[in-house]
Amino acid sequence: MEHEVRAIDLYAGIGGWSLGLRLAGVEVVASYEWWQPAVDTHNGNHGGGIVATDVRKLKLEDLPTGIDLVVGSPPCTEFSYANRGGSGDLAEGLKDLVRFFEVVDHLKPRWWAMENVPRVAEYMRAGFADPGHALHRFRHLDPLIEVVDFSDYGAAQARRRCIVSNVPLALIDGYKAKLGSPTLGDVIAALNGDGSVVTDPIWGGVLPAAGLTETETEPALIGEELRMNRDAKVHHAVYNNMAFPDRLGEPSRTVTATCTRVSRESIVIEDPRRPGSFRRLTIRERASLQGFPVNYQFHARSFAEKAKMIGNAIPPTFTYLLASAARGVPAGAFKGLWMDQRHMVLPDVLPKATPPERAGRTYPEGRAFRAAIPGLRFKSGMRFELSNGAARSKPDWKVRFFFGPSKDVREIELDGAVMAELETTLMAHPAFADAWTALGLADSRLADADATRLQAAWSHKGEGHDPYDVVDTLAAVAADVQTAIEAWSGEGDNGVLAEAYVMNVAAGDAAHSKVPGAAKLTRNAKAILAGLIVGDWFNARRFAPAHRKAA
Repeated sequence: MEHEVRAIDLYAGIGGWSLGLRLAGVEVVASYEWWQPAVDTHNGNHGGGIVATDVRKLKLEDLPTGIDLVVGSPPCTEFSYANRGGSGDLAEGLKDLVRFFEVVDHLKPRWWAMENVPRVAEYMRAGFADPGHALHRFRHLDPLIEVVDFSDYGAAQARRRCIVSNVPLALIDGYKAKLGSPTLGDVIAALNGDGSVVTDPIWGGVLPAAGLTETETEPALIGEELRMNRDAKVHHAVYNNMAFPDRLGEPSRTVTATCTRVSRESIVIEDPRRPGSFRRLTIRERASLQGFPVNYQFHARSFAEKAKMIGNAIPPTFTYLLASAARGVPAGAFKGLWMDQRHMVLPDVLPKATPPERAGRTYPEGRAFRAAIPGLRFKSGMRFELSNGAARSKPDWKVRFFFGPSKDVREIELDGAVMAELETTLMAHPAFADAWTALGLADSRLADADATRLQAAWSHKGEGHDPYDVVDTLAAVAADVQTAIEAWSGEGDNGVLAEAYVMNVAAGDAAHSKVPGAAKLTRNAKAILAGLIVGDWFNARRFAPAHRKAA
């Protein structure tokens, strides 16, 4: 049986909790948030007058009474693996978790729910079970701790989050039959049509197209940005591959609070209005993926600030479901995600337009560069890469080879020794003749690719070779060298010799048994040997016409 529910919203952000609750018929008595742009956005959409408030400093006796539901999303920064590789200050983050439970313990609502990053799940399970942990004193709340994907609950993005609550997910799961499965493509198509109205791709309400805000698009990604994006997603040296551009026929990847025009986390699409060009998402597209209706407005000083507030929000699609469960709406009576048309109006005050980012025109002289060489990237961190070192004071452009597990990454110094050792054996073999030709052509092509000119070109402060042109040239030469190695290794025991040579280089003065990732090095020995030769050649630039005669 449905019943009236009064709620408070802690760590309210821009209103992801409050919106879903109100649409489901819950009365949100009070909301608390400390970040002023989020407060402005919350007030601008909900007509409230909340002021920036530090939840940690709230006096429990000042909280409203008669509360049936307490919800909130304490700051997740310290628990996120995106923060310093997961090295955030957990003790600092714990303070907000404890504060949330102190409020719940004080108000004793019938229902309560907290949202946070997935990592918090195991942290909380351990904390509630440990008598010495600050969370242990709240174990009587008997929390249900689950990690869910919001794309299973009506959102158009794959977003995994920890839900800690006493509202059984089984109640919410009963609504799934009435939920759609919106995709990234559904959102893009709905927001980029040419009609006079826009139909909300998540909630179904209709808004005049002229009233649609936050649709300003960024300039298309330029060549080097496209390359950096594609390499970071499709050919990352360590992490799993992503699609580039992002697939339209499925929920999007997680909408993050921060990303750049070239970061791996950015969602990139082919611009539906400019086929063949690629861009990041607009503020409105990000908001729809997060489940905010198309009339929701975002008050902030910059595009980046709006992107941050949206990326930090909880999708109101899920909060609507949780609120429906708290009100006792039976699965059979649940109508799905929908908005009455009277809710589909614009607020009285619209936010300032905030121009999106543009491609960089100038960069610091010490702009850093690193790119794995195609054909010589073997995943799990093993790769040959061209980089400019620290690039702060004196750029050090060279090819580097990395191998080994993440906790024991090793680098082989390529300084001419490989060429010196192999030029009268492997590289003097007739099969190497075409490879010498390729090296000669590459030497001519890269004649002016010295460190100074490469750095000037990369920092957009001078003419010279595009570093990616160098990367691709090295990749092409390495392919020719590997072809020669394949031919050479087919004779006698040369294949075994190639494997032994790679292992000797990797081991240095140590025994082969001490080399991390030995099996992978052996399995890719021919490609690695080609990379050692080409990297050594590029770094030392020892090529001379006499070498062609030796071949």
